[in-house]
Amino acid sequence: MKTARGQIDGIIKMVEEDRYCIDISNQLMASKAVLNSCNKVVLKAHMNSCVKEAIENDDAEVKIEELISIIDRLAK
Repeated sequence: MKTARGQIDGIIKMVEEDRYCIDISNQLMASKAVLNSCNKVVLKAHMNSCVKEAIENDDAEVKIEELISIIDRLAK
C-alpha cells in the first residue's frame, strides 16, 4: 500500500509538472497493478480466516455471497 501511495504521489507531481501523458498513463497502470496485488493478498487472507471460520461454524452462505460479489466486480 505504501508503494502505491508513493506511486500516486509521484503521479500527482507528474500531472502538476505537466509531464508527458503517456508517461503518466504508464505510472497509473503500474499503480493499478500494485493495488490489484494488494487486493489479492487481502482476499486470500479473508478466505483463510473469515471464510474458513464461517465454514467451520456452518455459516458460510453470507461469506460465499460476498466472495461472489467481489469476484463479479473484479471481472469487470
